[in-house]
Amino acid sequence: MNFWLLVFVIVLLALLSAPLFTVFAAFVIFAFSAVGTDPSVIIIELYRIAETPMLVAIPLFVFAGYLLAESKAPRRLVNFAQALFGWSTGGLAIVTIVTCAFFTAFTGASGVTIIALGGMLFPILLKEQYPEKFSLGLVTASGNIGLLFPPSLPVILYGIIANVSIDKLFIAGLIPGIILILFLAGYSVYTGAKFKVPKIRFSWANVFSTARAAAWEIPLPILIIGGIYGGVFTATEAAAVTAFYVFIVEVFVYRDLHIFKDVPRVMKESMMLVGATLSILGIAFALTNYFVDQQVPQKLLGLIQNEITSQMTFLLILNVFLLVVGMMLEMFPAIIVVVPLILPIAQEFNVNPLHLGIIFLTNLEVAYLVPPFGLNLFLSSLRFRKPVFGVARAVFMFLLLELIALLFITYVPQFSLWLVETMGTK
Repeated sequence: MNFWLLVFVIVLLALLSAPLFTVFAAFVIFAFSAVGTDPSVIIIELYRIAETPMLVAIPLFVFAGYLLAESKAPRRLVNFAQALFGWSTGGLAIVTIVTCAFFTAFTGASGVTIIALGGMLFPILLKEQYPEKFSLGLVTASGNIGLLFPPSLPVILYGIIANVSIDKLFIAGLIPGIILILFLAGYSVYTGAKFKVPKIRFSWANVFSTARAAAWEIPLPILIIGGIYGGVFTATEAAAVTAFYVFIVEVFVYRDLHIFKDVPRVMKESMMLVGATLSILGIAFALTNYFVDQQVPQKLLGLIQNEITSQMTFLLILNVFLLVVGMMLEMFPAIIVVVPLILPIAQEFNVNPLHLGIIFLTNLEVAYLVPPFGLNLFLSSLRFRKPVFGVARAVFMFLLLELIALLFITYVPQFSLWLVETMGTK
């Protein structure tokens, strides 16, 4: 009776749009109470995450991403990318993919990219005579590209929960992230050629003028990615450098944001996300302890081993499972609930933890496009005032390409591990 009452209360909280951490906290408190464990273990876990060295990277990267999104940086970078690549077949579409990947990596949320950048790029694509269906599918699908690149928040969260090196995860995600971009870029080139989309005449004067306008923002990805991959600084140090750099550039150099009017607002909005994230992390660690105490992973492993004997079959089933989970849940709760369960099982099938992390995050990334509940389908439907099923039809080819790329990433582990091994960080 008490169990079903709890289920009813948790479902009610979720339907009433209660904060996510309160829904999970209600479940964890009941779970520990049911087995006679003091629920204060949750508070202990909150104290424990406060000692996590990587914790400081989360608020700094989120703050930097929000500053960029609120400034005029998207417009400047799009203009520069268009000046560089607009002359090529499918050039503007490639600009859309790359620019969206950049901002999704910084904000850690595809929704921000679709709403902010998509709203700007969609009419530009139509103006340049790209088909409406292709343009809608492109801005919707590009919203999730970039979550494998630094300084992506989901990568940091996965690393903390799975106890995997975040620096190594960022290195492991580079080639898989580029593979996803190349698949979509190839289709964009094909579409540009098929519909004879007019090209923009290349002009060095235009390149130099747009580069001059974005001169302080262009070096940002080089600074972060080069610094982390080159071993100049860790992801935590990169977060501090990024936040300080973006703050100085957007507030004092470009003056897009007013230090007294805009910055406090951006800080408030970004730290609300950080606060929710840290609360969820504390609950996640407590939930992991509960799963371990109750030997849930071992029981699941026993069930799976009775039916599955090969790594290839396990990975295929894992992909299907994660796509369903990612379609039904947002990325953060999916990471929190599923990672503690699949990590020990994957180890039994000799799946490298870094490779598993990239498979996991890529699946959740692709799942944003999976109908009928993929998050990006609804965000795009709201932003562009199109029927959800119309958006689903528009993204079909992009989803198919991302699924093919996912299979390459899953079954060729060297895509994830080669750079890590080459750079001596194995």
